[in-house]
Amino acid sequence: MPARRSRRVRHPLVIAGNAVFTFLVLLAILVGGGLMIGKQRFEAPGPLAENKIVNIPRGLGIRDIADLLVREGVIDQPWVFVGGAVVLKAREGLKFGEYEFPKQASLRDIVDIIIEGRVVQHTLTIPEGLTSEQIVARLLENSVLAGPIREIPREGTLLPESYKLTRGTARDQVIQRMQQAGQRALQEAWEHRAADLPVRSPEQLLTLASIIEKETGKPEERTRVAAVFVNRLKQRMRLQSDPTIIYGLTGGKGSLGRPIQKNEIDQATPYNTYVIDGLPPGPISNPGRASLEAAANPARTKELYFVADGTGGHVFSERYDDHQKNVGKLRALERSGTAIPTAPPAPSTPAPAPAAPLRR
Repeated sequence: MPARRSRRVRHPLVIAGNAVFTFLVLLAILVGGGLMIGKQRFEAPGPLAENKIVNIPRGLGIRDIADLLVREGVIDQPWVFVGGAVVLKAREGLKFGEYEFPKQASLRDIVDIIIEGRVVQHTLTIPEGLTSEQIVARLLENSVLAGPIREIPREGTLLPESYKLTRGTARDQVIQRMQQAGQRALQEAWEHRAADLPVRSPEQLLTLASIIEKETGKPEERTRVAAVFVNRLKQRMRLQSDPTIIYGLTGGKGSLGRPIQKNEIDQATPYNTYVIDGLPPGPISNPGRASLEAAANPARTKELYFVADGTGGHVFSERYDDHQKNVGKLRALERSGTAIPTAPPAPSTPAPAPAAPLRR
């Protein structure tokens, strides 16, 4: 019996089977060990000494991305990166874009960031009160954005806010977002307007808000400024707003860069509310939410006048003679050199115009 077993062991098929089995065991050990080492390297802290932003262009393959990350110092083991992405079945899921990789990010961290498309979010902040032409100029100067702007949007249709966007976002797309946000804000203000407001359409409310926006930068004054203009509209008095003079003279290009000259106060333009009755034919700026809300729900006052108070704000009055006294105080402060500059006072020193039909 023992001799028979010995011959069986020496049989070529048995020897070959043992060899194959031994090879497979060794291969499994090698593969398992390799995978363990690869996993350790894949999850080990990377070479980045500090956070770094890298832009991955559209169209790069996985090896190109690995080479780019090596050049940028984000990784130092490109084949482990490629292998890990393949094992995770992420080869086709790597997205182009601008990414910020954290200090000592592992290869797994980096693959996860790119797969999930966690691109850098830039903040674009547009101040209240700019004209559409000024906003377009800012967008064209912004290097994060891409593409042309085909035309300057209608005045007042762009909502000034902070917008989150990614590198390469089309400028026309930003314009569209601002217009959609502006339409929603205007509609909301219109739906919650005071019942006795002397404006007949959302467009007129937008025009009124654009004037309020240009008259004061102090949040606590907006509803009182709105009340002055609403009271004037109700009494069919001209609005006498200096910013409407400026808009008529510049055509929406911005400020004059100098004080309004005396002969310009009565210079006829479609927007000059010292000359025309009621509201101008359209907005003179792009107002923010607060000015839209102030226009829709002004303070309940009888005030008809306001002028700079010399401290950066305004003083309000119901009667013209009180207003003139306030103007005199401002002039005295200006002569003494102690007045803090503010926006040109409006409605200003001219006497109130006779009652006239409100422009519709």
